[in-house]
Amino acid sequence: MILTPGMYLQDRYEILELIGSGGMSYVYKAKCHKLNRLVAIKVLKNEFSMDANFVSKFKMEAQAAAGLSHPNIVSVYDVIDEGDIHYIVMELIEGITLKNYIQKKGKLEVTETIGIAIQVAQGIAAAHEQHIIHRDIKPQNMIISRDGKVKVADFGIARAVSSQTMSSSAMGSVHYISPEQARGGRSDERSDIYSLGITMYEMVTGRLPFEGDNTVTVALAHLEEPITPPSVYNPNIPVSLEKIILRCTEKNPKNRYPGAAELIGDLRHALLNPDVDFVKKPSTVKEIPLVADQNERVNPTDSGTIMINEEEMRRIKAGSTADKGTGRQNVQKKPLDDDSDVNPQIEKLLTVAGIGAAVIIVVVLILVFMKLGGIFRVGSGGAGAETTATHGVLSDTEVYMPNVLGLPSDMAEAKLKDSTLVMKISGYEYSDKYDEGEIMSQANEPDSIIPKYSSVSVVVSNGDGKTKLSTLKLEKMEAEAAKKLLVSQKFVVETVDENSDTIDDGHVISYSPDAAKEGDTITLYISAGPEEELTDMPNIVGQTAELAKTMLEEAGLAEGTVRKSYSDTIEKGLVMNQEVAQGSQVAVGSAISYTISLGVEEETTAEQTEETTVDPVTQVIETEAGGYHYIGSISESYSLADLIGPGSSLTSVQIMIRLRQRVEGRDVMTVLMPTRTISGNTELPVIFSKIEGAYGVEKGYVDIIDVGSNSVLKSYSVEFFRVG
Repeated sequence: MILTPGMYLQDRYEILELIGSGGMSYVYKAKCHKLNRLVAIKVLKNEFSMDANFVSKFKMEAQAAAGLSHPNIVSVYDVIDEGDIHYIVMELIEGITLKNYIQKKGKLEVTETIGIAIQVAQGIAAAHEQHIIHRDIKPQNMIISRDGKVKVADFGIARAVSSQTMSSSAMGSVHYISPEQARGGRSDERSDIYSLGITMYEMVTGRLPFEGDNTVTVALAHLEEPITPPSVYNPNIPVSLEKIILRCTEKNPKNRYPGAAELIGDLRHALLNPDVDFVKKPSTVKEIPLVADQNERVNPTDSGTIMINEEEMRRIKAGSTADKGTGRQNVQKKPLDDDSDVNPQIEKLLTVAGIGAAVIIVVVLILVFMKLGGIFRVGSGGAGAETTATHGVLSDTEVYMPNVLGLPSDMAEAKLKDSTLVMKISGYEYSDKYDEGEIMSQANEPDSIIPKYSSVSVVVSNGDGKTKLSTLKLEKMEAEAAKKLLVSQKFVVETVDENSDTIDDGHVISYSPDAAKEGDTITLYISAGPEEELTDMPNIVGQTAELAKTMLEEAGLAEGTVRKSYSDTIEKGLVMNQEVAQGSQVAVGSAISYTISLGVEEETTAEQTEETTVDPVTQVIETEAGGYHYIGSISESYSLADLIGPGSSLTSVQIMIRLRQRVEGRDVMTVLMPTRTISGNTELPVIFSKIEGAYGVEKGYVDIIDVGSNSVLKSYSVEFFRVG
């Protein structure tokens, strides 16, 4: 059941919005009105809610996970049944999943990877102490909060899923699954260690070690294929971290870290001594003896990985034979000299091998001639009537499974029908390899023998799930309208300001990427109008009006409104203040207003008032023009860690704060805080109690600038008020 904003659960939890979905559940942001806090609510999908056995296991595992309390584990508050709705109430973490973080950065720095891995391992260790195995460790289940803390989610829930089914719909984690889980065997703490090792591999390389067209291919790769060392894809990985990852991802659980505590110890050691090869060999590893007794049986499976050094390998190659049938290892006690006679055993083996090769060649030639002569052709030669020795002979009730991968579903159905088979669509999934409507996987391998009239399960591609943004016609659209349109399509929107001579200010110049799916980030490039040439504002305070005008013209600026006001400190006829502060960057051609001093205001007696005629209109204008200022203030703080991420404490940035106002159609900037180098984990105070703005301008923006990239990190709107 899909919930909608405004709905209440238990007359307590108000649904605010849908924030995610997975293979088995929907996740909502909600408000608990009883405790007045925000929570996350994970609701089981209908296909799982209808299975009483699964619901029972789900509740049991979730209740066990609710007993976990650790800074690196997402807390479970409650497990609730409400009619046909089954859900758990969890801690709400505002942040980003590790998977999205990796995709955003491509690959992570070594120190950042180790820091995240330590936090995850600490959470896993706490769960293992309570005899709870996660069974679904993957970056999608790891959340990086805004303060850089990493928390692991879904403890105990994965067990309910894995005990229920291992189908492709439930095995969304096949890329991180341990070999023992892939073969359906018993999993323990070391299974979580393996999955964490795969996650670390992805963090430092930006890719997964095993890929495939379907879940079976990937699972088999975990079982059979050797893992490519991560340094092949990232040569900057230190030897210590690579050895840690390789030990975590050993095929045999006995050769991995026995527990998370040992892994944490090595990870901390790697932070201090990254280039030292200190990772110990697993305690189960045994050496093959150089010389074995002729009657001694050596079984490699009795230990973990069998380690053979170069000298042993040379001697074994020089004079040993192995009986594969019995596992007996027979090693010559006396190595052969380079000029000695050929070993008679080897000579005998070469002779037998030569005879065997000749026989194989003859058999192949016979088969070729038999094929050409039509010996294997039976019947009338219709479809499916010809078989080969490599396929075996079909019975009357069997057919070969055709390959329908990549075919449109209607063509695939027709091809299967021609082979007396029935197509059954078992599901639809997104695929980057196959276009919408094409067959992306088939249950039976091509050329396998299956009974006639069998139902063949296939999965049909939904395409890559991406929307072509050209259909939205974003170019030249007003920026706010474009952002609202993309948000309504469930995209994340980022904006970048660029100058443009052809696109109006505040409208979309371009966007990237060209196509995206829900949840992807779209960058809009917004026009800031034509690029303006900037100049430094000169200091005209203390100058005569004539000289002030000349200085402005030499700087490429124009004279704006000239006001007059009384001053106790500035001599009459000299400039007492200027609208734009000295040194500020201002567009060439801007009109700069300033105020001329009238000198000290003289007191007027009653008698003088009667005898002096004063133009009341002029007096009011001069008082208003010269006696008022426009003042604003701001009290905020900005967390640089939100920009940089978990590695913020190891990073520094150059920051400047400025005031930006629109004066007579042009942007005028005033420096409030000059460039400073600040640590990336700093909470930057943006506090200015008295900001003097341009005369007559009631609004401006305080911008935090990343000097290195010359980009605006944060912009605050400030109101200005006239004061006397």
